[in-house]
Amino acid sequence: MSASSIDAEIGQPTELPDSLDDAAQIAAESCASFAAQSGPASRCRVDFDTSIGDETYTTLKSSTEFMHKFVSALCYATVPGLMDMRQKEMMAIATAKAELQALIAANGALLADEEESGGADEEEGPEEGSPEAELMAKKKELMQIIATGGRDPSNPAWTGPKVRVYFPDEGNAALARRDWGLGDPNPDKALVPPCVEFSSCGGVQMQDISDDMLVFFFCPRASEAESVEEILYKHEAENADKLLLSVFVNPLLVDMGVTGFGMAGRMLRERLIDPLQPMYYLRTLQWGALTRVWPRQFTVWQEDENESDGYRLIKSMDRLPSNPEVEDIYDIENGMMNDPEKQKGFGLLNSLGDFVNGMTRL
Repeated sequence: MSASSIDAEIGQPTELPDSLDDAAQIAAESCASFAAQSGPASRCRVDFDTSIGDETYTTLKSSTEFMHKFVSALCYATVPGLMDMRQKEMMAIATAKAELQALIAANGALLADEEESGGADEEEGPEEGSPEAELMAKKKELMQIIATGGRDPSNPAWTGPKVRVYFPDEGNAALARRDWGLGDPNPDKALVPPCVEFSSCGGVQMQDISDDMLVFFFCPRASEAESVEEILYKHEAENADKLLLSVFVNPLLVDMGVTGFGMAGRMLRERLIDPLQPMYYLRTLQWGALTRVWPRQFTVWQEDENESDGYRLIKSMDRLPSNPEVEDIYDIENGMMNDPEKQKGFGLLNSLGDFVNGMTRL
């Protein structure tokens, strides 16, 4: 997105995404545009919460599917050479499937006979160098290409810039390595590209970060705040020439039970949290949703069966409203609260009006 395009987006309302995949793609595009405009070692945040207050799952678990889709989309949008590699793999798969279908169509009966005889006794097969042996070898080669997702297993999966995802602890990082298919030779079975590596905020940091281009902090908690800061500053100090962007996803770094809301909490917020540029925000509500895509405005949507997409825009504003404000917006829209002009903090114009009214009373 060019600077002129970004300027044109400022002040515009944010639309709701069509799906989780759409949300991840939009968030990635917003982060990529921000990084291109802000320069190296930029910082931003992404907030995604569709739990509607359900505490059955932790924030990390409930946002895991969004996270691996978001990480993948941002990798393909920013890491040089990654998209070209994936396109070559997909082309190799398509070519192999077409060749395999043609091979079976032309020699199906012969291949079937050879498979049956080979299955009965593996030592007895087509004579080496015979047309039958060549057909079987070609079929095996094509099936191998398809099985590995078009990737040559004899070569390293990736040798370019790296992307690192920090989980709150090693337990969550280990589960993600297993469940996300990290390192699987078939890219179709891996949920993230081969450039991605996992680490944890806790413990001794021994990994090589010299090639890290993107850094994600996934659901960092207040108990990891100190280590998160150390890791962030280490990346920016030692890898400033390669580091493009640090992204905080669903950060919860200030908590009354850990950091408190006193001096320590305020200083942490001022140092680390407040400077983070909000790139994407999506939170579902009992009656609607609150969303924002940088550099557009925050928008509040209410479910409405009369609308084609099921939602109706009821408020657009230039900042993130608090939870009480969101509920007030709903009550005002639905006639349960009087005189919206008397409500405080509903955007820059209302704030300016409150200031002027206050001055005239002096």
